[in-house]
Amino acid sequence: MNKQVEKSIELLSNPDTLNYVCRQQPENHPMPSSDVVGRIVQLCRAVLFPGYFGNSDVNKNNVAQHIEQNIILLHQLLTQQIKSGMCFDNSTIDYTCKKLEAQSIAIAADFVSQLPVIREILHTDVIAAFDGDPAAKSYGEVIFCYPGIRAISSYRIAHALLKLGVPVIPRMITEKAHSETGIDIHPGAVIGDYFTIDHGTGVVIGETAVIGSNVKMYQGVTLGAKSFPLDENGNPIKGIDRHPKIGNNVIIYANSTILGNIKVGDDSVIGGNIWVDTDVPPGTRLLQRKREEYHDSPSGNEKKKKKHKEAKVYGEILKEPKSKNKDKKDEKRNKKINYTPMKAGNSYAMIFQKCKGCKSLNGCSKCRAKWEKKQGKIIE
Repeated sequence: MNKQVEKSIELLSNPDTLNYVCRQQPENHPMPSSDVVGRIVQLCRAVLFPGYFGNSDVNKNNVAQHIEQNIILLHQLLTQQIKSGMCFDNSTIDYTCKKLEAQSIAIAADFVSQLPVIREILHTDVIAAFDGDPAAKSYGEVIFCYPGIRAISSYRIAHALLKLGVPVIPRMITEKAHSETGIDIHPGAVIGDYFTIDHGTGVVIGETAVIGSNVKMYQGVTLGAKSFPLDENGNPIKGIDRHPKIGNNVIIYANSTILGNIKVGDDSVIGGNIWVDTDVPPGTRLLQRKREEYHDSPSGNEKKKKKHKEAKVYGEILKEPKSKNKDKKDEKRNKKINYTPMKAGNSYAMIFQKCKGCKSLNGCSKCRAKWEKKQGKIIE
């Protein structure tokens, strides 16, 4: 063997270098397996959406057999991973302990019993994705193609396991979905039914976030925490409630950031690219200000600032309606004649340019005639 290769093996195998990168578990105490956890997710999806995941040749005649086979294997693999997760979380637990075995079997069975409810909620998520996207042609297309459904299904599986007290495994499941879809949902978040994420890339939903029913998000949305309070050693305090609470029937458009333990009320709309760190009352529409543009003047020497005549709403450009008062002002402006009214007493006197040497205060008839010939007749 090459000496450089032998040296690398020696250095990489040195126990002193493994303290932080390799767990020192006892023999025959396997850690959770990322590959097996991925297989568990595939089995869950095959049960929740028969034919769309796993065996594609599923129909009403063989669906019972298909689900039974997947459930049996799912229960076996999940029991093993729950045991490994518990030993990983607490190194004093004996992997071969019969009580641990019985506890893991019971937890896995409790999880399997929740799959019908999880499927029912996921069906509402599929409906929400289909109804909210004009590009969607069918529910089947949504299940097959939409990354939001994959991420949400993994989240709902992981959340159920987390509520049953399973350590490590739920986080592994959602982080696999994060790698698969670009959508990061912590299993500790609480999310209602009819939830949809359109496009999805870059969405982040934190551990203590709460999301109501019929909520829609677009890509790049963050439900995150502000700067963390620190303990006496300067480390972030864990386990505190630090993420937003989103009400029912809320839409959050692309790349908006909502931070801290704040509330966004029911029926609110958060426009794109908006920073929110205070409570939002129900029914509020938070939108971007009108943008301002700088345009070169005709001479090219000066830059003039003007407000854009359009407002960005819901990701589309909607022209602002002209008010009646504005229409009247425009009409008067169009009829305006190039002279200046000046109030004299209780009436307006029309001032026009006087001829050179004219001694009249307001100009003589010759001055007026000359002005009207050039600028148009004065309307009194």
